[in-house]
Amino acid sequence: MAGGEHDGILGEEFFRPGNSSFSAFLKAHRPEARSAPRPPDRILQLSQLPQLPQLPQLPHGTTVLALTYRDGVLIAGDRRATMGNLIAQRDLEKVQPTDDYTAVAFAGTVGTAKDMVKLFQVELTHFEKMEGIPMTLNAKANRLAGLVRDNLDQAMRGFAVVPLLVGYDATAPGGGRGRIFAFDITGGPYEKPDFTAEGSGSPYAGGALKKLYRQDMTRREAALAALQALYDAADDDAATGGPDLTRRIYPVVAVITEDGFERLPEAETEALSREVVAARHDRPDGPIAAV
Repeated sequence: MAGGEHDGILGEEFFRPGNSSFSAFLKAHRPEARSAPRPPDRILQLSQLPQLPQLPQLPHGTTVLALTYRDGVLIAGDRRATMGNLIAQRDLEKVQPTDDYTAVAFAGTVGTAKDMVKLFQVELTHFEKMEGIPMTLNAKANRLAGLVRDNLDQAMRGFAVVPLLVGYDATAPGGGRGRIFAFDITGGPYEKPDFTAEGSGSPYAGGALKKLYRQDMTRREAALAALQALYDAADDDAATGGPDLTRRIYPVVAVITEDGFERLPEAETEALSREVVAARHDRPDGPIAAV
C-alpha cells in the first residue's frame, strides 16, 4: 500500500497511533484505494448522482440463505451468476469465511461483492491485531453494515450488494449459539432469529425454509433443508442454479459451531444433493411440512 515515493518502505502514517478501523485508515491515507469513496464534506443526494444512459450488463450472484440449528448456524448459496439473460458463471463461490467463527454470503453485483468481502476480512484481522482481541459478533455486524452503507452511491447506480453474515457467538446469553444478520442496501442490519434468504430466489427459498425449519435439526437435517430450499428457488427463479449433476457442481454449504467454520466436504454435499434430486422424481414440489 505504500506510495511510490517511499520506494517500497512503509510511510510514517503506518507507525502513527490510530483507531482499529482499516477502512478509516484507507479513507484517511489512501482514499484512491477504496472502490467507491464518498464525498467527505457532504451527503450525496440522489439528484446529484450521475445519470447513466444504460447500465452495463454485469455478473450478478443470486440466492443465498442461512439457518440456525442444534449445534450452530448453517449458510449456503447456489453457484450461478447471471448477466442479463445469460449465465455468466456456473461455479461462483458466494459463501466465504471471514474469520474462524463468522462467514459471509452475498447476492448482488459480483465484482463489488468480492471487494466488500475482502475488505471485511481485512477489517476483522486489522482490528484483532490493533486491539489484541477479536470483535464481538455485534461489532462485526455493525462494521459490515458500514461497508454496505459506503456502497450506497454505487447501489443507487445499480451495483447493489446484499450480504448475509452468520457467526457462532460463544458469549450469547444462555450459552453459545449461531446467529444470523441480514442487511439492506442502506446498511441497516437486522438479526434473524431462525432463518433468512437473500437474492432473486429468496421468496421461494424462504418459503421452503418456512415449512421445513425446526430449531432442533441436526447438521444433516439442516443441510438437507438448505438444499431443498435452494432447489425450490432454482425451480421458480431462472437466475438461481440448482444442483448440476452432469458437471458435478453443487451448492456451497458451510456450518459454524463452537469448533469454528467448516465447509461441508464436496462428497457430502454431492450425496445430499443427489438425495434431494432423487426425491424430487417422486414429489416434484418437494417435501410436505410436518404437522
